Amino acid sequence: MNWQFDGVPLHPLLVHLTTISVPVAALSAIVVAAWPVARRWLAVGAPIIALVALVSVPLATSSGEWLEHREKESALLERHTELADGLLPWSIAVFVLVTLWWGWHRFAAPRVTNTGFVRAVGVVGPVLLVAAGIGSIIEVVVIGHAGAVSVWKG
Repeated sequence: MNWQFDGVPLHPLLVHLTTISVPVAALSAIVVAAWPVARRWLAVGAPIIALVALVSVPLATSSGEWLEHREKESALLERHTELADGLLPWSIAVFVLVTLWWGWHRFAAPRVTNTGFVRAVGVVGPVLLVAAGIGSIIEVVVIGHAGAVSVWKG
């Protein structure tokens, strides 16, 4: 695919989408995990935000790979592109976990009678959501910093 518009690479635009949507999805996941009232406010919004973030990652990565082949090779650029490959698993984790968390509270939790199981999900779910959220935010920051260094110092 030709990742440019009117001769301008689309990667910077798609990267901005990713650098906003991934942390917003991560923060939404953390908030719904830690604050039950937010679960009602965000409802299905958190999984939708996480889906936007998830879709943005391969778009940014693909446009970046396209752009990489048109730029002068450097160690800084190589580091950025290698780091960028690590964001997709984090985005998948946030999307899957926040969707399962929403589905659990919307459909399953009211019907489950085993209090031990409900309690276990109530502990493990938030821990996983917070871990995935924090991991994805850290990953975006590290990747973004490496990308900025490759542009401005490369």
